[in-house]
Amino acid sequence: MEQEAAQVSRVAVRMPEFVAADPELWFAMAEGSFLCSGVTQDRTKFGYIVGALPAKFAAEVKDIIMNPPTDGAYEKLKMELVRRLSASQEEKTRRLLEREEMGDRKPSQFLRHLQGLADPTVPEALMKSLWMSRLPKCVQVSLAIIKDTNLEDLATHADNIMEASRPIVHQIAETTNIEAIIDRKLEQMVLGLNLEIATLRAELAAHHRERPKRDGSRSRSHDRRRSQSRRRSPTDGHCWYHTRFGARSTKCVQPCNYTSGNEGGLH
Repeated sequence: MEQEAAQVSRVAVRMPEFVAADPELWFAMAEGSFLCSGVTQDRTKFGYIVGALPAKFAAEVKDIIMNPPTDGAYEKLKMELVRRLSASQEEKTRRLLEREEMGDRKPSQFLRHLQGLADPTVPEALMKSLWMSRLPKCVQVSLAIIKDTNLEDLATHADNIMEASRPIVHQIAETTNIEAIIDRKLEQMVLGLNLEIATLRAELAAHHRERPKRDGSRSRSHDRRRSQSRRRSPTDGHCWYHTRFGARSTKCVQPCNYTSGNEGGLH
């Protein structure tokens, strides 16, 4: 009877609530419960872990749960769950921090701001990379040559560099603004010129379409005037034919006062 009670106490494990933000901590807590309960078998640990995992986190290691290895199933599950959840949390943190901008903060203030947003498990190397990528370029270049310095000391250096280079940073910002204004003005001028060119082309095309009509009308009017000038009588009252040919004329256009006795015309 005592042996049965000992067996029951040995397997009655109280599993801690899962800590998604720090799976390594959770496994350490679970292993403490295993130790207190005398659980040493790999398969038994594997079963307790699977039973304690919330469904959405169990899905992260579904392949191992569905097809556990013959040996070392618990260690495999532990290693993969920590790795996959840590990578997932790191990606979420990266997306969160990449939206943050430095603004008018000092570099050290901005670093503390990012650290406050990030999960405590975010590696310092990732935090350093995200923080430095938001600093002005001139500060990034200066910090790149500083080696073997922890993140807090690096932030102090960044504050000093930022303070020393502030006039340069402002000058660069002002230059950038002026260039942007000039670019906008040039764009407006180009658009205005293109509009004027298009208008001139349309007017020129319309002029070319109308010109043949006007030229044809002038030509016909000129022909009519020449024809009429041939038929009209000059100042002596003779028609053109009698003025030109005199008595030899075989035609006459009225009104004409030429008679056979008249002397006129060109012979």
